[in-house]
Amino acid sequence: MKPAVLTGEHFITGDIACAEGALAAGCRFFAGYPITPATEIAEHMAKRLPDVNGVFIQMEDEIAAMAAVLGASCAGAKSMTATSGPGFSLMMENLGLGICTETPCVVVNVQRAGPSTGLPTLCAQGDMMQARWGSHGHYEIIALAPSSPQELFFQTITAFNLSETYRIPVLIMADEVTGHLSERVVIPDASRIKLKTRPRPRGRKDRFKPFHPDLNGVSPMAHAGEGYTVHVTGLTHDERGYPAMTAEAQAEMMSRLTGKIRRNLDKIVMVDEYRLDDAEIALISYGISARSSLAAVDEAREQGIRAGLLRLVTVWPFPEEHIRRLAAKVKSLITVELNLGQIYLEVQRCAAGAAPVFLVGHAGGTVITPEQILQQVRTASGFHRQ
Repeated sequence: MKPAVLTGEHFITGDIACAEGALAAGCRFFAGYPITPATEIAEHMAKRLPDVNGVFIQMEDEIAAMAAVLGASCAGAKSMTATSGPGFSLMMENLGLGICTETPCVVVNVQRAGPSTGLPTLCAQGDMMQARWGSHGHYEIIALAPSSPQELFFQTITAFNLSETYRIPVLIMADEVTGHLSERVVIPDASRIKLKTRPRPRGRKDRFKPFHPDLNGVSPMAHAGEGYTVHVTGLTHDERGYPAMTAEAQAEMMSRLTGKIRRNLDKIVMVDEYRLDDAEIALISYGISARSSLAAVDEAREQGIRAGLLRLVTVWPFPEEHIRRLAAKVKSLITVELNLGQIYLEVQRCAAGAAPVFLVGHAGGTVITPEQILQQVRTASGFHRQ
């Protein structure tokens, strides 16, 4: 049997790095359906999972793939699927099921330009609001945004750890460029990779309540076939897992589902700050757009403009407090993203008028260049000098 962790330096694409990160995280089940630009993740998992006694299944569509992933997780396997925009749309109903049943898994969306079939081979970041509100009802979600193949490797591990810790589907919102970009990726020895596993039940099996939370708000998870008394349903349910069709039961269940995320924001939300200590103009970006923003910050500094970058590693939950603090100390905020302003509106909401917010974005198909960003930085800087 080949090792699950291919330690060493590799020159690989982001999609392959994602697959290797999943294997290093302990993923042993993958169900998916081919779709550009995420197909390479499935292809690599199909090749590598048999090496580690894992299971790969190509399903008839993305609806079935998401259902299979949830089922495998309920049986005890760390499980994952990968897709792009159209397939992500099909997964939304079962994503909601996974949230309601508190079933850990990882869903990778290598975004392309839409809507509908759109531009299958070209980049975009247009699914960011769908990641937050794509399924029906109210819920919390965790979504990460990698900006390089190296980050795709490590963020996939992080996604599994968060999913297992909080018993929730976790999204990796990559994009076509990070997925297809080939770069140096360093894979550490397995002994240096810290892994988390879902909380497990203790005590009498006949008295087990599958949705009775521990102190951190997360319920221990029994696996199918272990003999615990378990009832799982997508209906509103009580701590026993039995359907409970009352407003009071809905309030209690939703308090549990949302509370386990909201009470742990300090452990979940991640950002990366660059040259913000004395910045007057702050760029806010994520994914491949953050790399262009990084170059724009350096160029602006060379031109005497004090710019900095707040890179969103975790996009959901949204880093609201970071944005509020930043808005209170800079003269302008500029959101850079490959869409027409999805996260830009969230930045506006959190800034709440403390600083003007500008957008550098377009509908997808090409990467935003540092020069396009720098032009807006110059405009914002000149605006404050008038």
